[in-house]
Amino acid sequence: MSPPIQLLLVDDHNLFRRGLKALLEQDDRFEVIAEAGDVGEALRCVQHQRPDVILLDNHLPGVRGIDAIPALKEAAPTARVLMLTVSENENDLAGALQAGADGYLLKTVESDQLCETIVKVMNGESVISPEMMTKLVAVFRSRPSAGLPSPVPQPLPTHAPVSAPAPLEPVREAAAGADLLSPREREILLLIARGDSNKLIARELDIAETTVKIHVQHILRKLGLSSRVQAAVYATNLRLA
Repeated sequence: MSPPIQLLLVDDHNLFRRGLKALLEQDDRFEVIAEAGDVGEALRCVQHQRPDVILLDNHLPGVRGIDAIPALKEAAPTARVLMLTVSENENDLAGALQAGADGYLLKTVESDQLCETIVKVMNGESVISPEMMTKLVAVFRSRPSAGLPSPVPQPLPTHAPVSAPAPLEPVREAAAGADLLSPREREILLLIARGDSNKLIARELDIAETTVKIHVQHILRKLGLSSRVQAAVYATNLRLA
């Protein structure tokens, strides 16, 4: 078995941290190695503990979680940062992704979805709460020339290597990439931009979820992208969504 994913919990509410730790440690895939109530404490933790994934709240005393992401990434280059917050503000979402966050979840997330998201983030995927995907698309519709910097640090050797994401192409060049997609792939790309999960896409198109996953992989490969987030932004920039 692979060693457990080592987690750092950063949240200023002790009761929430305690409950989250108890929940996560019921799953053998995870080990909570440290907790912090503010950014300063979190930075001290990463220097000594070297977590694989940092679960980071945004509303922290002193320095916001979003503003701390670059410093955390610098202090622990191999760590993934997964925002776990109550903020449904689209600017917070965009700011977190631009700062280098590897995912953005609302605290209303179900426990099993949280666990699966941690694993996905550890494996190099960018994951956003479905409720927030529409807001992300809205941000890029209002700022069509905006890119989405998303540096991906190298994972620890015990996990599969992840290649760095390709930057989004300018719209005119990207349009040629869209021509490479089959009608079904374009259909799925639109649903991704709408914020649908693989399960919802499978249900809407009446196909197997595994088939959707294969189509998504083909879409990302053909477009030179590395995540569903980039695919959603791509579709928006081309006015496909």
